[in-house]
Amino acid sequence: MSITICGAPGCWGVEDINNPHNPPWTKVLAEASKAGYKAIELGPYGYLPLDVNLVSQELEKNGLSVVAGTIFQDLLDRDNLPKVLTYVDDICGVITKLPVLPIHKGQKFAAPFLTVMDWFHDERDITSGSYDTAPRLSDKQWEIFVENVTAVCNRANEHGVRPVIHPHAGGYIEFADEISKIVADIPYDVAGLCLDTGHLYYSGMNPSQFIEKYADRLDYVHFKDVNDEVYKRVLKEKIRFFDGCAQGSMCPIGDGSLDYVAIKNSLDKIGYSGYITIEQERDPRDADTSLADVKRSVDYLKANGYEI
Repeated sequence: MSITICGAPGCWGVEDINNPHNPPWTKVLAEASKAGYKAIELGPYGYLPLDVNLVSQELEKNGLSVVAGTIFQDLLDRDNLPKVLTYVDDICGVITKLPVLPIHKGQKFAAPFLTVMDWFHDERDITSGSYDTAPRLSDKQWEIFVENVTAVCNRANEHGVRPVIHPHAGGYIEFADEISKIVADIPYDVAGLCLDTGHLYYSGMNPSQFIEKYADRLDYVHFKDVNDEVYKRVLKEKIRFFDGCAQGSMCPIGDGSLDYVAIKNSLDKIGYSGYITIEQERDPRDADTSLADVKRSVDYLKANGYEI
């Protein structure tokens, strides 16, 4: 296994561009560099400026590259699709002009990627992680949903950027059956998968098993850990996913319930090579501990056999 561990603005609580408590993007890049990262994700649309020269200068100053851009939008509403496609054009227009990351031996597709995530559905947000109570799409709604996701992926492909569908708690691609359906309905030549260990666990799946199950579709990976005590409490309270994160449902890797030795064994077994990004969703008002937390996560992975 040949990998590079990367960071994401989500570790500093940056998920909603309109959150007034988000730390400055320049601070996030500086701290990502101090944590030892060589690459970072772009974060939500508009967090890092859509100015190639400005972003390039700041990345170069901190010894960083961009590993992925992010679409984190309502992918069910047909009326929302034109806006989302504009976001895809803008994001790809930036990340394709930045310095190219090395390709690991055995890596399927070159970075940067475009992670494609569904979001902004109240009815799914408050039932995130709850397989038995989460409402599901009708056959017609699912057809529309697949058309929209496919359109987003096709637009990324037109830019030469590999789209990877990211199952996410609180969206309409979350649970095992929904992952199975989206993989069946969108061919691998259109999009790969980005499996997130924390979201898999949060939504009732064993990360190691699903890494192996979808080995042929896995192009990119997200790592996080889950504080079981907080996780079980927020599921009972039926609160929104990120409200649970603000209470500490996600924690530094090694502090939670996920078995990262087993996960490494599964990644080794499938011969995964490439990039893995650490995320620890939190409230940005708690970002003062972000640098220490991401360092702890990296140190834990190194101590458990990950050659970073």
